[in-house]
Amino acid sequence: MSLQKISDRKKLELKLPQMPWFVQQFIDYKLPDLSPSTLLEYVRDYESFFGWLRAEGLSQADTNAGVTLLELETLHMDSVTSYRLYLTTRTEDTNSKITVSRKLSALRSLFHYLSQIAEDENFYPLLKRNVMAKVEIKRIHKPKDTAAKLKGKILEEDELLEFVGYILEGYGRDVEGNKQAHYAFMLNRERDACIASLILNSGLRVSEIVNLNVDDLDLGNKLLYVYRKGQNDETFKTPVYFREQAKDELQQYLSLRHSRYNTPKKEKALFVAKPNGSPESKRMTKRAIQVMIIKYAKRFGKPYLTVHKLRHSFATDYYLQNDIYKTKEQLGHASTETTEVYAHLTDKTMSEAIERRLES
Repeated sequence: MSLQKISDRKKLELKLPQMPWFVQQFIDYKLPDLSPSTLLEYVRDYESFFGWLRAEGLSQADTNAGVTLLELETLHMDSVTSYRLYLTTRTEDTNSKITVSRKLSALRSLFHYLSQIAEDENFYPLLKRNVMAKVEIKRIHKPKDTAAKLKGKILEEDELLEFVGYILEGYGRDVEGNKQAHYAFMLNRERDACIASLILNSGLRVSEIVNLNVDDLDLGNKLLYVYRKGQNDETFKTPVYFREQAKDELQQYLSLRHSRYNTPKKEKALFVAKPNGSPESKRMTKRAIQVMIIKYAKRFGKPYLTVHKLRHSFATDYYLQNDIYKTKEQLGHASTETTEVYAHLTDKTMSEAIERRLES
């Protein structure tokens, strides 16, 4: 199990006793199919909803755990509309349309389970009336719109190689006058270039990079074994190929991983960092990698570039040479619908290819 899943499962176990019994039953029902991370988000969404019900006087419970099925069963559609308005208009922590859609979807899942699947001792549904069935949740993510937002904000063609080269050499020249920044650069440049190169040559997510262990790497076959997002089989790691271009950076980094970072033998993490004042290194965090990429991106002249946009950069480049199904598998997408983004991103390239064919 990945480090994130282990952490989220512990958080889930702590939060569940604060939920009504029927929510605990729903989470148990979903546990074999959904990751602890997804279920933790569900519970957080229910915390928000039950807290709002109590604040509005729609539940007489003193705590969230005391909210009853009858109180959910007798909710009016006006109340659901009011909750949606609350999510979108509250002054603090205003939610985006995507977040609101996700929170309502979580509620729909719970209400569907209670009204269509769960039964009482007399074989009747736990919830006799499902107000959430009336709620229409519009699709927010459209591949074409997502592609439009990404255009001009990812690396294209030769830029993929240029960015890795910049991390290895160019950044050092740019910060030569800053002793502290230059020292940190010299210490970490091989590791940082290796991380960027690996994402740009495999399309791994940052969470997958963080969870990589040394034993997950098969250099000879250009393979990595990773826990993929949404995969609940905790005994299985998915084999993911990386391009030859990443091999040199991996070999260079591995040759100094122990000596430069004083990495203890017990540390299994592939990518490590040595905190200030610490005698030994430990696994790099997701946040550290995100900050690191942004630092280089700004100096490179791509201020919008992030770790996730490195993944988009790889995917766009990969899609140009492969079909949508291979791209889906390489990226670990649940469906080709998500992968359609890259079809839209490459529209210009495809249209240019058609024109060249016509001219010839």
